Amino acid sequence: MQSAKYERKNAFAPQCCGEQREVTIDCPSNCVYLQQAREHEKPGAAGQVDPAALFVEVEVSDQFIYEREHLLMGLSYALAKSARADRTLNDRDLIAALTAMTKTYETLVNSGLHYETPTASATQHAVAAEISNMLKQYREAEQEHMAQVMLRDSEVLKALVFLVRLAHGRTSGRPKSRAFIDFLFVQFPDKKSVLVSPDEAESRIITP
Repeated sequence: MQSAKYERKNAFAPQCCGEQREVTIDCPSNCVYLQQAREHEKPGAAGQVDPAALFVEVEVSDQFIYEREHLLMGLSYALAKSARADRTLNDRDLIAALTAMTKTYETLVNSGLHYETPTASATQHAVAAEISNMLKQYREAEQEHMAQVMLRDSEVLKALVFLVRLAHGRTSGRPKSRAFIDFLFVQFPDKKSVLVSPDEAESRIITP
């Protein structure tokens, strides 16, 4: 009897998912229909995104990704931490926060001006604050272990651009998509700090 009730209750799910999945419906990450859809559809393609949103003028080389892997891991962890702290966040919030911070560092690198690009909401501001806190910890760790801060603002800019592109490549692009967030949760399944030594660190970053 319970099985029949369950089937009647969810009989509309496939059609509704097809039409409103991550558009008007907040799909839970463990939803069978959502998981099946992600297996058969391609993530948001970079070609469908405005080039300006991808900061195409900023070059992010493979060598940079290799040399600054710990930085990329730390920033990715900060995003995952923010998403765990606020389950209302979606991919668009993370992308908006990343974009705002990227514009801030772009201005700083290109003109030397410290102009903070505002975020559109309190939730996005919280994400940006978490990223800023991680960068502070990263620089403090460098100071402690190397007696000087090695991280340059231009490198922070490249790291943020990398994550913006990664996010656009992983999200479905729908208003309520959490595909990028779920990707981050897979990379960082626990809440342990990733600010560790090179010998202790394990590569988790997957390029777009």
